[in-house]
Amino acid sequence: MADEFDALLEALELKDESRTGWVLRGIDAPESVAAHTWGVATLCLLYTDQAEADIDRDRAVAMALVHDLAEARTGDIPTRADDAHQRVSTEEKAVRERAAIRELLAPFDDDRDVQSLWEAYEARETPTAQFVKDMDLIDNCLQALKYEHDDRYDATAENDAFSQYEKLDEFFATAAPRLRTAIGETLFEDVKSRYEQEIGRDCQL
Repeated sequence: MADEFDALLEALELKDESRTGWVLRGIDAPESVAAHTWGVATLCLLYTDQAEADIDRDRAVAMALVHDLAEARTGDIPTRADDAHQRVSTEEKAVRERAAIRELLAPFDDDRDVQSLWEAYEARETPTAQFVKDMDLIDNCLQALKYEHDDRYDATAENDAFSQYEKLDEFFATAAPRLRTAIGETLFEDVKSRYEQEIGRDCQL
């Protein structure tokens, strides 16, 4: 059991691991990776019935809960709208996270079921994985809307990490081309509309 508890304690790092995109943007007290995971799981719970495909709610929620588990070891590597701003390539990120998830699960008799959930999410080949990924993107956009509404950053401060986009537009620009489901696109348009009302102009995509 000692190895299991060591792995659990490492996994708990996600409660304190701040989401890097918000840190780079200068958000005051940004959410943790674990908070984001909760958001994605909640969206999966609430919107499964509105998905166009037949989605297994329990599997979707379970997939959401493990989708960022590897970041307990790798840290949060944000996806940027412009590849030139990407700190780590998509390929290298996948290699690091696959190794991390295997090592974190090893004390639990190398749990194949949890590993398969993570692998399915990464592959995005099933309707469930595509739905969960879309909820991941929507949670990010909802969080951007929340931060904008609550005035949680200084939009006038110089920020080299976000020089190409104004306010929190990049988070919407990153999500828009990656959506794969009708419910994801519908929710995205609704959240973007609310965000545009907050900032008083069209979002820069």
